[in-house]
Order: sequence, then structure tokens, then C-alpha cells
Amino acid sequence: MQLVRLVEQAIDIVSEGERADLRKRLDQTLSRLKDPSIRVIVVGEFKQGKSKLINALVNAPVCPVDDDIATSVPTVVRHGDPASASVLLPRADKDPGDDEPLERLPINIADLAAYVSERGNPGNAKKLVAAEVFLPRKVLAGGLTVVDSPGVGGMGSSHTLTTLTALPTADAMLLVSDASQEYTEPEIRFLRQAMRITPSVVGVLSKTDLYPDWRRVAELDRGHLAQVSADIPLFPVSSDLRLEAARHQDAELNNESGFPGLIGHLRNEIVGKAERIQRRSVSQDLVSVTDNLRLSLQAELAALENPAGTPAMIAGLEAAKLEADDLRKRSARWQITLNDGIGDLIADMEYDLRDRLRRIQRDAENAIDQGDPGPTWTAFTKWLEECTAAAISDTFVWTSERSQWLATQVAEHFSEDEVTLPVLRVSDTGDALDPVDDMPGLDDGHINPMQKVLIGMRGSYGGVLMFGLLTGIFGMALINPLSVGAGLLLGRKAYREDKDARLKRRQSEAKALVRRQLDDVVFQVGKQLKDRLRMVQRSTRDHFTEIAEEHHRSLSDSVSAAQKAATTYKLEKDTRIRDIKAELKRVDTLQQAARALAEKEQAPSKPAHGAVSVPRRAPAVVAAG
Repeated sequence: MQLVRLVEQAIDIVSEGERADLRKRLDQTLSRLKDPSIRVIVVGEFKQGKSKLINALVNAPVCPVDDDIATSVPTVVRHGDPASASVLLPRADKDPGDDEPLERLPINIADLAAYVSERGNPGNAKKLVAAEVFLPRKVLAGGLTVVDSPGVGGMGSSHTLTTLTALPTADAMLLVSDASQEYTEPEIRFLRQAMRITPSVVGVLSKTDLYPDWRRVAELDRGHLAQVSADIPLFPVSSDLRLEAARHQDAELNNESGFPGLIGHLRNEIVGKAERIQRRSVSQDLVSVTDNLRLSLQAELAALENPAGTPAMIAGLEAAKLEADDLRKRSARWQITLNDGIGDLIADMEYDLRDRLRRIQRDAENAIDQGDPGPTWTAFTKWLEECTAAAISDTFVWTSERSQWLATQVAEHFSEDEVTLPVLRVSDTGDALDPVDDMPGLDDGHINPMQKVLIGMRGSYGGVLMFGLLTGIFGMALINPLSVGAGLLLGRKAYREDKDARLKRRQSEAKALVRRQLDDVVFQVGKQLKDRLRMVQRSTRDHFTEIAEEHHRSLSDSVSAAQKAATTYKLEKDTRIRDIKAELKRVDTLQQAARALAEKEQAPSKPAHGAVSVPRRAPAVVAAG
């Protein structure tokens, strides 16, 4: 592969010059090239046909499908020969410095349902991170990796957080919705949220063979997608027709299934675009490395060929070295921008989270005041969970966008040229609500008939006694029609008052439970957000410190080379000039090849989503979860 050969050639050149800092960058570039995975995550509500869609895509029953089976663990399907499967578990004896925190446990493909489905692994009780399936399929041979995600419920539940967790590491997302109805409001809301993380989104209308009016639904869905973004395509498909076509080798039935269009889009727009982004990233790394190498070589060559101009050249290099040295110091402007930006971001994030949850609390208390929360407490708890999860998702996604913006602000201090940005993972919200306890139960307010009678009798006793004594003045018995009637009236009044008192007590208790739950969410989620932002600060600091160190090292080597060249003897000078020119020729050839890679990408398509004024380094592909 051309890219691998160019990077290996650059590593050879850098190794000869003992530039460990540049070698480290190229090693990272090479590791990215050797992992060609292009992740496409399949998302959607429960029972929309996600698992069967993947089965039809790869023409193999890799994901369990049944009317009462739901996916509980992400399943990663990628190319491999022979076919095999494994599950990923958190490593119990994980070393903090270990680059591989997961343990792979091989399993039989036929037993996959026992690990990834709600029936075999309800609520992911086995604590699996993901499952991996390797298949020798042509559609996967180009590096395409398909991820079957758990259903996201009403697109606002805590399952949505888990789905959003995987999006920052994905190259594209397939939003699956069946042809029974047009997109719902929660689906559109989730789509808008996901678009802010992963811009390559494809709509898939599934189960077209079951619903005769699927064309009308498709037109309605295209209208909804156009309101979100004009670039989102929609592919109506039938997984059953695709599987049946594969079984009978029927090309016409396969075309009718709609899958050829979807597969073509995956190959050309998603896999092809990812390859273009990868070439641009490799080109950027190689150009940066060769620029650093050429600086010291050209400085030494100029000093050898023009000794008279050496003092002025050394003075210029010394000034540039001082400027580069300033970038390494904590007092440098980029450090101030980073520290101030993180401080502002933490404050804004905490305010944003509290503001969202306070609005939810007000809505919850208003709903409680309008009725009895006891009988509807289960539904109310689910609504509160969905609203809370949606608010947290919005805050995390917004924080991720702000973090990327801050990284671009720091990058602008370095150069007017392109500077790579660190890979930030702030949108990871999968475990945000794990430390938060479930909502406590609430008395439903139901009392049996005997309790109602006893409450009424307690209230009626005083009325019977009072009116019995009053009518006794006129010679009537203690128990008489007037006293009994008064007792019934007062008993009914007492029952109503007791009912109102119990209702107000439940409402007060419900409000207290809501406040306590949201306080717990603010405490736990706020802590995780701050931890993630501190990781952002450290990642950004380390990333740009390495860049500053590279600049400083290159300029230091240039000054040293120029000073050394000024004292080189005539015989050694001629030999050294020849060596430097040969080395420069190798570096220039490599740089021209690297620039040619970037020039290929200027014509085809617009930059990938998330590209900012200072381009970001293409993210490394990681395992699901």
C-alpha cells in the first residue's frame, strides 16, 4: 500500500537522524494505517429491524432476530477469515498503563444470542462491553465494520446515552425506522443530536415488504430529513427480500430489496470518504515531519555553502528558537488560552446542566400539582428518566463541541499553517447515569373499603354524639335520625379531608423524591463532566506540548548544525555538502509524494463534518463500547 510505504520510508529517514519525537508521530500514523476499520453504527428504536438489516447486509445470521428478542450488547461485525466470534469483557487485572483494557473471550457464533440478546443476557447482566463477529464477506473486505447497537427505547431514555457514546468513534450512522409510520418527534430529536457528533448519517426505511404504503411514508420521512439536513439520503429496504434473493441467487429480487443502493452508498460515500480523510491526514503528518527535517538540513547546507552569511542566519535561527522555547513555557499564550478556556467551559457546563435539570424539575412539580402522582408514579418515573437522559445528552454533546472549538483556539497560537487537533472524547456518556440510584417508589394512595369505613366512622362519631346530646334536650334518644344524619355528613367530610391530606402528603413526598433524584444526577453527572473536561485539558496540553517540542527541537538542531558547519574544514565540508544534498533530495521526494496525496483530495468532496478552520487529525478507530 502506497501510504504504508511512504510512512515507513519517513520512519527510516527519521531514524537515521535520531529524531525520537518525529518517530513517535510516524509510529502513530502507521498504526492508524494498519487498522483500516471504517465503523458504521446502526441505531434506532426497539424492534425496527436493525439486527435483520445487518444480517441481510452481510448475508449471514450473525445478529439474533426474533419478535421477543432485543439486542442488549453492541455487536461488531467485521471482515475476517475464518468466521469466528468473541465477546469483550473489562479486564479484571487491568494495569492503569495498559493500552488494551479489554479481554477477548472466544465463543461459538451459534451461541451469540446467549450473550448479546435481552433473553440470554437481560439488561447486560454479564457486563459485556461488546461482541465481535468476523466474517469472510466481500462487502466487509474494504474495512467496513458494522455495529448493531441496543435499541434506544423512546430515543430519550438512558439507552440513548449508550448509543451516543459510540458515535464519536464511528465514521457514519444508519438510522433505522420501519415503514409502519413516519419519523416520530423523539427520532428527529435524536437525529439532530447525533448529527452534531457524527455528520455522515444515512436514513434506512426498513420492512417495506410488510407495509403497502411504504412509499408515502418514505416521502414523509424525506421531508423530515430535509428539515434536519439536505444531505441525508433515505434508502427504503426489505431485509427479508434481500435474504430470500441471496438464498435463490435472484438478482431481480435483490434489486427490489433496495440493498444495492444502500451498499453502493456505503462503499462510495462512507468507505471512500474515510479513505480520502485518511490520505489527507497521512499527507499532513508527512509534510509536517519533512518540514522539520528540511529545516536543520537546509540550515547546515546554507552555512557550508555561504560561510559569510552564517552569523546572520544563526541569529535568525536563535530568534526563532527563543520564540519556539516560549511556546513550551507555561506562560505561553496557548497555555493561558487553554487554562482560561477550560475554566470557562467547566463553569458554563455546570450552569447548562443545572439549568436544564431545573426546568425539568419545574415541569415535574407542575405535573405533580395537577393530579395524584401515586397511581401514575411508574409512568412519571419513566418520563423523568427520559427527560433527564435527554438533558444530559444535550449537555455532553454541547460540551464536546465547545471542547473542539477550544482546541482550535489553542491551535491558532502556533502557526498560520494547518496544525492537527487532538482527538477528544467528551461525548462519552454511556456510564453517566450508572452511579445514580433508581427512583424510589411512592405510595399509590389506594385504600380498601374497610379503611374507608373506619375513616368515616372516626369522623362521624363526634357528629352523632354532639347532635344526640343536643336532641336529648327535647327528649329524643342519643341515636336518632338527626344524629345519624349528622354523623353521616361529618363522616363524609372527614373522609374527604383525609383524602385531600393524603394527596397533599403524596405530592409533597413526590416533589421531595424528584428534587433528591435530580440533585443526585447533578452531583454524579457533574463530577463525570468535570473529569472529562480535565481529560480534555490534559490531552490538549500534551498534544500541543509535543508540537511545541518538535518545533523547538527542529530549530535547536538547525542552530547546532549551522554552528557546526561554520567550523567544518574544507575537505569535510565538500563531503558533508554532498551528503546533505542527497538527504535533502530524499526528504523533498517524500514531501512531494505527501503533497500529492493531499492534492488528490482537494477536488473530490467537501471536508468531513467536524472539520474546522484548523483541520483535525483523523481519529483512530477503536473497539465498540
